[in-house]
Amino acid sequence: MILKDIWLDVKAVKARDPAARSSLEVLLLYQGVHALIWHRFAHWFYKHRLFFIARLISQLARFFTLIEIHPGATLGHGILIDHGCGVVIGETAVVGDNCTIYQGVTLGGVGLNKGKRHPTLGNNVTVGAGAKILGSFEVGDNCTIAANAVLLKQLDNNVTAVGIPARPVKIDGVPIPKEDKKDEAMEYFCKMETRIKEMEQTIESLQQELSVYKNGGDHDKDGQPAAGAGE
Repeated sequence: MILKDIWLDVKAVKARDPAARSSLEVLLLYQGVHALIWHRFAHWFYKHRLFFIARLISQLARFFTLIEIHPGATLGHGILIDHGCGVVIGETAVVGDNCTIYQGVTLGGVGLNKGKRHPTLGNNVTVGAGAKILGSFEVGDNCTIAANAVLLKQLDNNVTAVGIPARPVKIDGVPIPKEDKKDEAMEYFCKMETRIKEMEQTIESLQQELSVYKNGGDHDKDGQPAAGAGE
């Protein structure tokens, strides 16, 4: 099974990387494939609760490839880690079949609690260079996360997400219409104008009352000086 997965990874690189000239070149010279090979064996030891050996293998792989994959991570087949330097995949992360991961990607967690704390990627997911996917949630099949995006919440199938924090911009390749910010701004300014007019009327009324109080405060209702006034 491990050998089959390794061969599928080699075929995936050969099919999806234009720079790959032969399967032999991919097998011998591609550090992304090497990291996956080391991980396949480390994960076997991890599942059999030989944690020290599993971790040792993963650390050796990290030293030679600059790609850190925790031995507990679950990876599908046909995965392409292109270039790969700086890729970090956490312990409870799950990566589906035929995914493409570029350099600098992090599949990380956001908490210190035990249990599931890393993301789950569906099949055919592409994660651009430098992207961060942080937290325990699912990314649907056929999704694309743009370079340097920071994804913090779940994505449905066939979604393209960009930005910090990442937000969907396409579904099934069709751009999502942007909200009309101009109308929202106009509505906000209209409300502000109404509120300002109300405040001006209130201030004017208070000024009139204050003026009456200042001018007539020393007289009674009949206009006569109040008792004690002028003494």
